[in-house]
Amino acid sequence: MDKHFLNPLFAPSSVVAFVGHADDPGGQPPAGRTLREAFRADRFDGTLRFLDVRTKGTLEELSQTHADLALIALAPRDVAAALEIAGRIGCTAAVVISSGIGADQAAQWRKIARREGVHLLGPNSLGFQRPLLHLNASVAGPLAKAGPLALVSQSGALTASMLDWARQNGVGFSSVVSLGPHTSVDIPQVLDFLANDQATHSIIVYLEGIDDARRFMSALRSASHAKPVVVLKAGRKPAGNEAAQTHSAAIVGSDDVFDSALRRAGAVRVRSFVELFSAAKCLASRYRPVGKRLAVVTNGGGPGVLAADWINEIGLDLGKLSSPSQKLLLPTLPPLASLTDLIDLSEEALPAHYRAAIDAASADSQVDGVLAIFSPKPGADAAATAKALADIPRPMNKPLLACWMGDSSVGKARAVLADATIPSFRTPEAAVGAFGNIAAFYQNQQLLQQTPPPLSALAKPDIEGARLLIESVLAERRKVLTEMESKTLLSSFHIPITRTLLARSANEAMMIATQLGFPVALKIDSPDIPHKSDVEGVALNVLNGTGARDTYVEMMERVARLAPEARINGITVQKMVRARRGREIYVGMVTDEPFGPVIVFGAGGTMIELLNDRAMELPPLNQFLARRLIERSRVAETLGEWRGANAVDMEALEDVLLRVSEMVCELPELREMDINPIIVDESGAISVDARIVVESSSQGAAGSSGHAGNGYSHLAIMPYPARYRREWPLPGTGGGTYIVRPVHPNDAQMLQALVQGLSPESRWFRFVSRFHELPPSMLSRFTLIDYDREMALVAVMLERSVSPDGTILESERIVGVSRYITNPDQTSCEFSLVVADEFSGKGIGSRLMESIIDVARDKGLAEMDGLVLANNPDMLKLVRRLGFSVKSFPEDHDFKLVTYML
Repeated sequence: MDKHFLNPLFAPSSVVAFVGHADDPGGQPPAGRTLREAFRADRFDGTLRFLDVRTKGTLEELSQTHADLALIALAPRDVAAALEIAGRIGCTAAVVISSGIGADQAAQWRKIARREGVHLLGPNSLGFQRPLLHLNASVAGPLAKAGPLALVSQSGALTASMLDWARQNGVGFSSVVSLGPHTSVDIPQVLDFLANDQATHSIIVYLEGIDDARRFMSALRSASHAKPVVVLKAGRKPAGNEAAQTHSAAIVGSDDVFDSALRRAGAVRVRSFVELFSAAKCLASRYRPVGKRLAVVTNGGGPGVLAADWINEIGLDLGKLSSPSQKLLLPTLPPLASLTDLIDLSEEALPAHYRAAIDAASADSQVDGVLAIFSPKPGADAAATAKALADIPRPMNKPLLACWMGDSSVGKARAVLADATIPSFRTPEAAVGAFGNIAAFYQNQQLLQQTPPPLSALAKPDIEGARLLIESVLAERRKVLTEMESKTLLSSFHIPITRTLLARSANEAMMIATQLGFPVALKIDSPDIPHKSDVEGVALNVLNGTGARDTYVEMMERVARLAPEARINGITVQKMVRARRGREIYVGMVTDEPFGPVIVFGAGGTMIELLNDRAMELPPLNQFLARRLIERSRVAETLGEWRGANAVDMEALEDVLLRVSEMVCELPELREMDINPIIVDESGAISVDARIVVESSSQGAAGSSGHAGNGYSHLAIMPYPARYRREWPLPGTGGGTYIVRPVHPNDAQMLQALVQGLSPESRWFRFVSRFHELPPSMLSRFTLIDYDREMALVAVMLERSVSPDGTILESERIVGVSRYITNPDQTSCEFSLVVADEFSGKGIGSRLMESIIDVARDKGLAEMDGLVLANNPDMLKLVRRLGFSVKSFPEDHDFKLVTYML
């Protein structure tokens, strides 16, 4: 059961092909001819047989035929019959190579495949290639060269173009998978397979759209945690609704949201398919985590300046040698060399000079990566200089990239660099961009590691009160909250707001203003006016009671004239915020299709659309994510000491973002939100104006009560399920407790220690393997999970020890893990359990199993099953006691199949 369910599709040992014949009515489909030619050109490592759905002989041969995979390249009228035959001969996977198939026809074939127990790739697919198996199950062109990259593409035409480009540039693949509209096996499933494929070192994806954001993000996060994923997405048009009622909806486009989603998933986005391959090649080198400081070693000032300009353009930093490094290096270089900014070796640079400069930069703590640029000079030996780089011991602790400029004179040098697997580029800009991808990958990996809970550690909000307010608005068949209602909702989540009172007459406005103290601001209050300033419905700095009364009268008359159909509740009065050097900030939320709620941050005020400053992040947030969100905005440059103003209270601003994240997580009815402006200075942050749009949600209370199994389904990223944390007494020890909680990415080291401490027998029972520790890819897969399609609960004990100086040290230790992964049918799951040997028999295994069963039931799953070695009596005894049925496993008599109906 450890094999991936798509193994029969992408790693078959036997294949049957339905390709038709030239004498078929209408002739043999072109795809069928292409498949036959592909199999003639490359001999598949397994067994291959051609079948025909139109001859009687086929039915007679079925009892003697068995295959893992069926390739179907037939006219649409024959596909259904071929799928039925594939099911009858035991195929568990099929590929339908076709184009132009509509949704209804695709649904019919999908239904047949599901009935026959067949995983279906297609329709509207060019098929796939697995070069290591010599399997070209595609019509995308000749079989690609074998290599460590996997390519997944939603465009058939672009797949063929990429393969053609790769052949000319010596790029090899572990897999090439073509997907199109209405395909059954989709991108999330393919990503999941490739994440577990040992032949794949990095994954490149061409994407045109996604159907299910939660499934896509889950698979992408899992894959990019295991290996680098680079994405090229078509379509950068804004998604906007021209009738958008809030600033957030007006300024956020789906492409910006997609960028944010990729960052949060730990992947890297590129803009061209040439850049796609160069990024994947660089990332596959698996350099240690790096920063943004790129040192440039060059023998020409012009190319070096071009590189430095592009470093600045794309948000990197020019890496400069420290003074000690300069003092050591300079005497070894030519007299005209300069180390002030660039490491300019001058035109007299020799290979030894390049080697010395690169060694110095690699050892300098102020440098994160090195770019070596060579431009042809009279007497300079391009190949010898490249050989100097190739002779540097591998692996280097920092990325090394090369740019050998020119053409015919540097061809041999480029071959030397390629043989040494040093990424080489023809222009400084391309090389700098490649390093930018490496830097972005490791920055995004930091974001990937964040798995915040839905509620922060701040004071608990009044969630029920907020829900009652939203329900009352929806009961009135309204969607837009008034300013008073919006501010009440913010207050429920402890977001600081200006004190605001509603006046329904001129005299009432005068009295409220006098009580609040001058100056005050007056604003029209109407559910039908999205932007108050558009109808001159805002008056600032009103200085006395008479002014407040007169302003009320004039504003009511003006708004009645400019917006005669609008419902007017009255006019709000609030004290002007005194923050002489405060910055105006905007925090918003918009609902994207398909990623759901997105939190937006940037410069605020009345010129928000003109400034167009926006940074975005998918919820939930924690303090780390909130700080990174702020740093990505342009207004971030003004939040420190700026033009004589003190630095703002950054913690207060982060708290506002955390509170907005809580609102988004717990209130699925939220659709759009403007908090603009938020005035922030050194003393804190306060929200001056707010406007919120809500809509009925099919999801109920979002999991806070613990009974909603599908809680937070409106979010693209499942929050850390803190509600499953429990504390239990440790039986038979006379005291002590342990915690059962969901696994966290930070648990990797403790999980590895658990595995290393198991006896060989216990390790064999759990993993059916002799390894001493978990491989890095498996360790990452076990600790960073999406909590939606899978769950892992760890039993954690707090251990105390005494240091030599008498200090009491406390540390956590994982002593057991229970886990389930949802099966492709989405109704059942497969479980596993492991407990440290010294804690066996203390009830921890039973508690972990009972807890994981409760989670699976809470998620709405119907069945839990697993394979247990037949010679593992303790585990078999445990599952029987818990109510599992135990049966023989026909495929392998060394195992028992255990099943529990949830």
